[in-house]
Amino acid sequence: MVEKLISFSLKNRAVVLLVSLALFGWGIYSVQQNPIDAIPDLSDNQVIVFTEWMGRSPQVIEDQVTYPLVSNLQGIPKIKNIRASSMFGMSFVYIIFDDEVDPYWARTRVLERLNFAQRLLPENVTPTLGPDGTGVGHVFWYHLKTDKMDLGEQRALQDWYVKFALQTVPGVAEVASFGGFEKQYQLVLDPLKMQYYNVSMMEIMKAVKTSNNDVGGRKFEMSDRSYVVRGLGYIKDIKDVEGIAIKNYNSVPVKVSDVGSVQMGGDLRLGVFDANGEGEVVGGIVVMRYGENADKVIAAVKEKMKEVQKGLPDGVTFETSYDRSDLIAKAVESIKGTLIEEMIAVSVVILLFLFHWRSALIILIQLPISVAIGFILLQAFGISSNIMSLTGIALAIGVVVDDGIVMVENAYRSISERQEELNSNP
Repeated sequence: MVEKLISFSLKNRAVVLLVSLALFGWGIYSVQQNPIDAIPDLSDNQVIVFTEWMGRSPQVIEDQVTYPLVSNLQGIPKIKNIRASSMFGMSFVYIIFDDEVDPYWARTRVLERLNFAQRLLPENVTPTLGPDGTGVGHVFWYHLKTDKMDLGEQRALQDWYVKFALQTVPGVAEVASFGGFEKQYQLVLDPLKMQYYNVSMMEIMKAVKTSNNDVGGRKFEMSDRSYVVRGLGYIKDIKDVEGIAIKNYNSVPVKVSDVGSVQMGGDLRLGVFDANGEGEVVGGIVVMRYGENADKVIAAVKEKMKEVQKGLPDGVTFETSYDRSDLIAKAVESIKGTLIEEMIAVSVVILLFLFHWRSALIILIQLPISVAIGFILLQAFGISSNIMSLTGIALAIGVVVDDGIVMVENAYRSISERQEELNSNP
């Protein structure tokens, strides 16, 4: 079989060259289409269910949220394991599926089961799915740099402008904000005044909640014109909150300002983000969607940030905290450098020991085609180009070189001996 294959190749050199060119072109196409990342994704095929119920202890979260979710999420097809953790005000449930399961099929199955489990949870507690990313999906971190805005204003700019703009980039699953203070209206109540006016905490909460709303009316006609009536009641500043009426006390409305004070403050924080020991900053984490090309996603995010920069206030700029594209570029550059070094070294060895440039040319053609076939197989099996796979190709180059040198030297020696025999026995 091998002899027939060699004989066919020798007799049909044009076919061999065309096949080699086709494989090389296919390999270049595979390199362009294959996802490039620096870190191999070895994380589990999982779906995260996050539930928030602020102010509750971990034990309450475990009993009333985590346990009902875990017990009702069991039984979903193709599940390997379910893990969960409860902490102050938050619950995390990790549903781990078999590796061959499509992640979006898994998310759909979890959503179907959550619709049933929702009725077992406390009122106003809603579980949500985590982003469709993986454990290595944090591909880009950034923060805002400014000297004119406080941390609360920076966080508002990040949450209501920058985050929404970057989430539109193809391949981005989520942009998670960090640092700063989330602005909120805070009511500081006086227990003595509440007791004097006979006002409870629930009455105040209900009054504030129902007062922050627009009310729809109806349309009526007057003087051959139509008018739409509606009530505008959304809170816009501190005075609006202070003027909310809670109840009547001796026929006199009791307002929020009568039982306490209202101030603008920040939400409870569980941590801070410091940049190089120079102080707190506000920024975001770009999470890549499952199966996307990390290099292309990062490049698209950077292009979008240039557009977003035009709409930022004066003096506000982006600073990169973590950029995986640098590591990706170095990994790709490493395989390129290794390939070039191997080609030069082999060519020098062949030329020194055989003094035959055609033999060196065979090795030079063999190396890039072998690497191209390797990328074809990576693309066929859905393996991304990362440090592990590229290192494997770099190590395999040495084996390919050794094999090529031995085969070329053996063929050169056999042909020389055959020619000597023919010359000695004419």
